[in-house]
Amino acid sequence: MPDFLSEWYLWIKSLHIAAVIAWMAGMMYLPRLYVYHCAAPDGSAQSETFKIMERKLLRGIINPAMVASFLFGGLLLVTPGVIDWSDGWIWVKLAGVLGLAAIHGFFSRWRKDFEADRNVRPARFYRLVNEIPFVFLLIIIVMVIVRPF
Repeated sequence: MPDFLSEWYLWIKSLHIAAVIAWMAGMMYLPRLYVYHCAAPDGSAQSETFKIMERKLLRGIINPAMVASFLFGGLLLVTPGVIDWSDGWIWVKLAGVLGLAAIHGFFSRWRKDFEADRNVRPARFYRLVNEIPFVFLLIIIVMVIVRPF
């Protein structure tokens, strides 16, 4: 297996980056849909359209992209010679990934609230949380590229 991982390293890395881009695109768009959904009256055609859009975005793009990110990222982690586990940057990066996974879980829970017409949060709340995935992404990118420690 290590020979396979080393030989296919650049392919795995490429697929990981593509999956992360898809995951982040969805994670940055879903809260924007929530902002607009807040303005739609419960039960209206507009609200029902947002419910479909949110469900399809989460289940069709965000969830599979997260799974692919974890799969390819995990393969990179076990590729011989790629990670020095005594470096601090990898631990901060992995904490950022866990943070992204956590906010993903919150986004999923909030989608269920909208689905059941139980949302109690204002649009301003979703405008603010819309920035959280980017903050985690920035931390992860700096850790991987700069490797400050």
